[in-house]
Amino acid sequence: MAIDFSLTEEQKQLQALARRFAKEVILPVAREYDEKEEVPWPVIEKLHEVGLLNAIIPEKYGGMGLKMLDEVIVGEELAYGCMGIYTIPMASDLGITPVLLAGTEEQKRRFLKPLTEKPALAAFALSEPGNGSDAAALRTRAVRQGDRYILNGTKMWISNGGEAEWVVVFATLNPELRHKGVVALVVERGTPGFKAIKIHGKMGQRASGTYELVFENVEVPVENRLGEEGEGFKIAMQTLNKTRIPVAAGSVGVARRALDEAVKYAKEREAFGQKIANFQAIQFKLADILIGIETARAYTYYAAWLADQGLPHAHASAIAKAYASEVAFEAANQAIQIHGGYGYVREYPVEKLLRDVKLNQIYEGTNEIQRLIIARHILAE
Repeated sequence: MAIDFSLTEEQKQLQALARRFAKEVILPVAREYDEKEEVPWPVIEKLHEVGLLNAIIPEKYGGMGLKMLDEVIVGEELAYGCMGIYTIPMASDLGITPVLLAGTEEQKRRFLKPLTEKPALAAFALSEPGNGSDAAALRTRAVRQGDRYILNGTKMWISNGGEAEWVVVFATLNPELRHKGVVALVVERGTPGFKAIKIHGKMGQRASGTYELVFENVEVPVENRLGEEGEGFKIAMQTLNKTRIPVAAGSVGVARRALDEAVKYAKEREAFGQKIANFQAIQFKLADILIGIETARAYTYYAAWLADQGLPHAHASAIAKAYASEVAFEAANQAIQIHGGYGYVREYPVEKLLRDVKLNQIYEGTNEIQRLIIARHILAE
């Protein structure tokens, strides 16, 4: 048979492990860390214990060597528990991916193996205060001086930026060259002149640490460069083409949680002498949420399959990320509507789902940028 929609036994076990982890470890503390605006290190430590942290690292460097479809299966389950907490391992994988794509064997051993030996994180630094979507307009400068680069500039909105063991930083050798002048450098935590400033007051995903990174005459050895000079932009885009797929998976998890919460409430709440689940107006909302979940998951799996097969997947990952994040936002919105006034207060979890998943429409390329990628794919055919 040409198409097989069943999961392997290993994937089913992985799904069960992640689902149990979300239920037993993430769900009980999600609200607490959202309110405290703190990274839940006890959860990260347990993720490491069960092998779900940095799980895309190949087995030869101590990881589980998960493929993209495996990662997506895990991601949906973890995000069901809390999208903000799921962003922590997802953003670590985002930092790991450029090393997997462009690192030498020596670099992979040096940077990846330590991430499997203890609860540790990586990060990816592309966005700047003055550019997010215009990724080629970098202002962070890297100047080559002998066997090192001198790095100066600022990065913005960097998940895990203050917790990471190292950050892949994209800088320009010459701003006039735009994407042709970009270099990718691995900057290790504690390097003199490298400072991480936590961003407070986020609307959602408050359990994930988001940082402004400042580089003041930071010396980075040439052996920490990924690929060649001028290849940094290509490495960044290849990375994002892959890592947008786990964002889509997280969105599916949030949408599924929104449906479960809405169904639970609709079966309990009474109005006009009966459960509100009996009203067609409510039933149609629930049906629309499920339509979104099933279609978003199916396409996310397809995008992951393309990536695993080594087939072109830039447009597919863009479709999955844009579609799934919009489905999830609408699912959370309708879950709030079904809850009525109770949906608007923190006594119930649905308001948090909306706050958290809004970011999925923004980070790793806004959904407007996804549509640009999709349109370019259409017009290039």
